[in-house]
Amino acid sequence: MTTDPDWWRGAVIYQVYPRSFQDSDGDGVGDLNGITRRLPHIASLGVDAVWISPFFKSPMADMGYDVSDYRDVDPLFGTLGDFDRLIGTAHGLGLKIIIDQVLSHTSDQHQWFVESRARRDNPKADWYVWADAKPDGTAPNNWLSIFGGPAWEWDGVRMQYYMHSFLASQPDLNLHNPAVQDELLDTIRFWLDRGVDGFRLDACNHYFHDEKLRDNPPAAALGDKGSVQATNPYGFQDHLYDKSQPENLLFLARLRALLAEYPGAIALGEVGDEERSPATVAAYTGEGLLHSSYTFDLFGPQFDPAHFRKVFEAFGSAARGGAVCWSISNHDVMRYVSRWTKPGDDPAAIAGLAINLLVSLKGPICLYQGEELGLPEAELAFEDLRDPYGIRFWPAFKGRDGCRTPMPWQANAPNAGFSEGKPWLPVPPAHVPLALDRQEGVAHGVLAAYRSAIALRHRSKPLSLGTLTFLESDDANVLAFTREWAGERLLCLFNFARREASWNDEDSFVDLPPLGWAHIIL
Repeated sequence: MTTDPDWWRGAVIYQVYPRSFQDSDGDGVGDLNGITRRLPHIASLGVDAVWISPFFKSPMADMGYDVSDYRDVDPLFGTLGDFDRLIGTAHGLGLKIIIDQVLSHTSDQHQWFVESRARRDNPKADWYVWADAKPDGTAPNNWLSIFGGPAWEWDGVRMQYYMHSFLASQPDLNLHNPAVQDELLDTIRFWLDRGVDGFRLDACNHYFHDEKLRDNPPAAALGDKGSVQATNPYGFQDHLYDKSQPENLLFLARLRALLAEYPGAIALGEVGDEERSPATVAAYTGEGLLHSSYTFDLFGPQFDPAHFRKVFEAFGSAARGGAVCWSISNHDVMRYVSRWTKPGDDPAAIAGLAINLLVSLKGPICLYQGEELGLPEAELAFEDLRDPYGIRFWPAFKGRDGCRTPMPWQANAPNAGFSEGKPWLPVPPAHVPLALDRQEGVAHGVLAAYRSAIALRHRSKPLSLGTLTFLESDDANVLAFTREWAGERLLCLFNFARREASWNDEDSFVDLPPLGWAHIIL
């Protein structure tokens, strides 16, 4: 494997959600051996790296994002030996492996928390965020949990509240304690020594809280962040004090210094900071900090050139020496085909436009499993839900299970080839005709469009590494920009309209079909 320290700059990263990718043992849950079996498919797309969502030991209250042991694999997914074989197979196929690291919180079943809650004077007493009640017994401040309700849970053993930004069973670690930082960095080293090539840092702006525990002020406005903000009171606050604190930068610098000991290892951060996203990306990304980070601003329903240009310009200029990582789907949001498709649209056309736009942007990009098949969001019954977030806010918000259903591999196989047992989430009937075996060899399908677009990015230096300059268009439905590298210029055109459009300037005249695109060498 190459150790080029800049391999990530134009990289295409494929996200695997292990529970739903491929089951190898018939228990209805995907696993590491299933991922290994399907690595040739991932390699066939032409991607550079695979990001694997958490597979560590966990009680699975939040599907693995509640870690109870950072240094071991949950038996549901396999063993450390299975992971080592996965790494070896991936590297043999030219794929790098990026794993999720959840450093802001643990499971309440982690041994650290068991010890911390036992007494106020033991060695791990301040490894988590503990605070006394107010005189009237209420929580220390007004902070809210992303998953609903207060961000504080009363513990009758310590007779104190502990902070949880997510579920009550996910207590927040106290990274103001240097010993906690040291231990977390040791877990990073553990996986680096096993051959991991990088880390996706979950909720990386949640690592520190305001030690004075000051109340958050109300949000100025709800904005346009989607239905969840209107459904969940979390969106009613301006989160000045419960996340995105200055101390984050010092810890990220320590983490980056550790990664520098392993040539080519990278840190990709998940940054969710509402109205301050560009500023947070600018602060967190660059020399000595995160290599790259991604934002949530392309995860909404907006599908028009003005919105995309606004986001690209704001974030593209934010990263200092690093780069924004662009993504339009992941395990937490509705699949983009359903978000952006209007009645009468051909979903395959939306998918083709989307992937060609993604590969044309400056910086690495992340794809989510099933994108390459054009999978829509699954419609699930309430009794099928497993996501605590969706169960909590149903029916106003249906949760994240709709984008987490099993991958369809073979249309005529039981459970579309995902498992011989009953899947942990049902396989949607609408996904079966889109199975991989139905799309292999189809010249103009979504799978072919993904492979073609990724290949174009890799053979074009302007697309993978070049500068990006926006151009003014007379048609509000056309997004236009150039990519340039070493004197080579590429014109990138995207027609978001459901009708034909054209581009005409002194260099070129191009007819664009509905929901069409073009890359023109200038």
